[in-house]
Formats: sequence, C-alpha cells, structure tokens
Amino acid sequence: MSQSEPSEQKRAGRPFPVSWDQFHRDCRALSWRLNELGPFHAVIAITRGGLVPAAIVARELGLRVIDTVCIASYEHDKQGELQVLKGVSDQTATLGGGTGRGLLIIDDLVDTGKTGRMVRSMLPDAHFAAVYAKPKGRPLVDTFITEVSQDTWIFFPWDTGLSFQPPLKDGAG
Repeated sequence: MSQSEPSEQKRAGRPFPVSWDQFHRDCRALSWRLNELGPFHAVIAITRGGLVPAAIVARELGLRVIDTVCIASYEHDKQGELQVLKGVSDQTATLGGGTGRGLLIIDDLVDTGKTGRMVRSMLPDAHFAAVYAKPKGRPLVDTFITEVSQDTWIFFPWDTGLSFQPPLKDGAG
C-alpha cells in the first residue's frame, strides 16, 4: 500500500464485523417481531444480501414460498446505478394482489435507501424488513433490528474469513 492510499479500515468507515452466530440471532429477533405482524403469503429476498436472512425468517415463520427480486447496486464496495436483473415472479405478485399486500420483503441492510425505494415502487403495500438499517435508509423499512451509523461498513459473515483485526487506535496493540 502506498503512503497516499488510506488503510482498509479507513476506507471502510467504521467496521462492524458480524459473526454467523450474531447474524442468526439478529435474524431470529427479526422473525419474532414479524411473527406478530403477519400472516404473510410469501417472502421476497432482495438479492444477494437478503437471501440468508430470508431463508432464516421463512423457516422461523413457516413460509414455503420464497421469491427473489434481483437488483444490482454495488460493485464490490462502491454503490452505482441500480439495475433490476429479475423482478418478482407473476405467481408471487398475484399472492400480493399486485401491490404486495401480505408479502414480506427481506434484505440484510438498508443503506442509502435507493434499492428500497425501487422495490417499494414495485410492491408498495408489501412489508419491508431488514436486519440492519442506516439512517438514510431507515424510513423505507417497516421493521429492522439494529441501526448503525451511515459511515459504518458491515462485514457480513459470508464476506469475511478469520483474520487479525487491528485495534481501533493505531499503536494500541
């Protein structure tokens, strides 16, 4: 790394590593909240981040219909223009009466809200839930578990491996 390049930690903002155990607990907590709000006809995962929490929530709520809406917005760590790669299937949309009523949209994180707004425009009456929410995206979700600051970068367990983590303060090790 050259002198002018920021460290990986500084590029990432405030790092927030999430273990598999913690993520599973957070998804179960989300499920407990959602259980009181249903019943839901189907779960729709916003891919790719929403796939894992959608599977956990669907299991916890006993939902068998799981669909996806595939939206690309990140290229590694940079958010760009949104692209709908796959919409919700006609069969699932019919379950929600065309507006999403009784459908549950799940994502791992609502960040700036761009993806959330796009999905909301497709299914305005669906219930939108995320495990984590940042302030800019928080108004778009109906239910979430943990709010983190806008400059936080969440390291999800499927994106990381075990490695040394430097102390927050340089030279504190």
